Amino acid sequence: MDQNGTGANKVSRCVNATEARGEQEGILDACAGGSRPDTAVRMGGGGQLTEPGEPVSGRDGGVYTWEEVQRHCSRNDQWLVIDRKVYNITQWAKRHPGGFRVISHYAGEDATEAFTAFHPELKFVQKFLKPLLIGELAATEPNQDRNKNAAIIQDFNTLRAQMEKKGLFRAEPLFFCLHLGHILLLEALAWLIIWLWGTSWVLTFLCSVMLATAQSQAGWLQHDFGHLSVFKKSSWNHILQKFIIGHLKGASANWWNHRHFQHHAKPNIFSKDPDVNMLHVFVLGATQPVEYGIKKIKYMPYHRQHQYFFLVGPPLLIPVYFHIQIMHTMISRRDWVDLAWSMSYYLRYFSCYVPLYGLFGSLVLISFVRFLESHWFVWVTQMNHLPMDIDHEKRQDWLTMQLQATCNIEQSVFNDWFSGHLNFQIEHHLFPTMPRHNYHLVAPLVRDLCDKHGVPYQMKTMWQGLTDVVGSLKNSGDLWLDAYLHK
Repeated sequence: MDQNGTGANKVSRCVNATEARGEQEGILDACAGGSRPDTAVRMGGGGQLTEPGEPVSGRDGGVYTWEEVQRHCSRNDQWLVIDRKVYNITQWAKRHPGGFRVISHYAGEDATEAFTAFHPELKFVQKFLKPLLIGELAATEPNQDRNKNAAIIQDFNTLRAQMEKKGLFRAEPLFFCLHLGHILLLEALAWLIIWLWGTSWVLTFLCSVMLATAQSQAGWLQHDFGHLSVFKKSSWNHILQKFIIGHLKGASANWWNHRHFQHHAKPNIFSKDPDVNMLHVFVLGATQPVEYGIKKIKYMPYHRQHQYFFLVGPPLLIPVYFHIQIMHTMISRRDWVDLAWSMSYYLRYFSCYVPLYGLFGSLVLISFVRFLESHWFVWVTQMNHLPMDIDHEKRQDWLTMQLQATCNIEQSVFNDWFSGHLNFQIEHHLFPTMPRHNYHLVAPLVRDLCDKHGVPYQMKTMWQGLTDVVGSLKNSGDLWLDAYLHK
């Protein structure tokens, strides 16, 4: 950085503008992303489209400082660094298979650790990087930018290499086949008991619980395929994910991936993680409540949010908010493939249950199933994240960033099944492409690494994790009230 601070001011203005823009654009666009390209697009230096075989223009072989890279962080001018190579992703971001937002979140930064974490086929993906290459970092520049810890990065890379050598990124097909089998069995039994013994209240409730269980477990399974953690070939993972989230759940794979990948790339970071964009319904963490209070922002009585959470959080997230968002995303983005998969679910469901309950009764049944599933989903996903640090961008190394935003729940057969192994949230966030049945093997090594570098590694009981959700909401509400009244 230059001594007079001009470069720092430019970077600061750029970052602030980007974060402000993210807040304004809202969660719908943040979750939508773009569609997966069918063919590779060649781009020249500066991200301009070129025909195959056309020489790449731009500053190939250029040498840059971190200060220069950090200036390119606006929506229409985006550079990032991977393994000391500088890439211009301005145009490519719009065609990024994981969505343009997740890659744009690393504009002006070192994206090496995120790039490695998200892509199991690095050699294949690097083919797409070659046309975007515009140079490399100067020899005098460090490998990492900003506040990232070089020792932690080096030790974490060593740990990852050890995991790869031990084969812990290879999936056991039988595990996922059995998991899919028990989902299909629950679906079949739920319908069969109604068909055989009638639509009494008791049997209908039992059917609803079985269907909600199948839906929740299908959610965890599609999550596995979405992270490319089952098959070696990405295309096979994509197909199975579309079948499970589309035909078995009635949702959209692209909607989920483009939203969820942002959460993994920048967990618990305002304007980058859509999971903490609460649309002013809740205030989270220790920073946002104070900011709202000082500005006298009161969309809701936030000091009561730990109470109204039970009314608007778990009951409504999936049956109302997610449902509207999914349909809006598929139609507005013209994602006809995902829409067809989604409609196949509803066609199958109504074909099975309208003859038994009628149209209105079938609608009530599916709404109740979504209501039950929503409670399951919200509590499991929030107990790992909501009580953790939630703040603005700090630009930390991968291990530190993920550990500050995640915690684990104690292992047991029930906890593993109930949460889809997301009780190992720390290991999942550090190694998102690792098959979940291997998390328990990695956890002790991750904990040792955290202890070595003084990074807190939190483990809780299931009950503590659930109660901490409510407690964190109350604490944030109290911070807001104090700032609102006294600052």
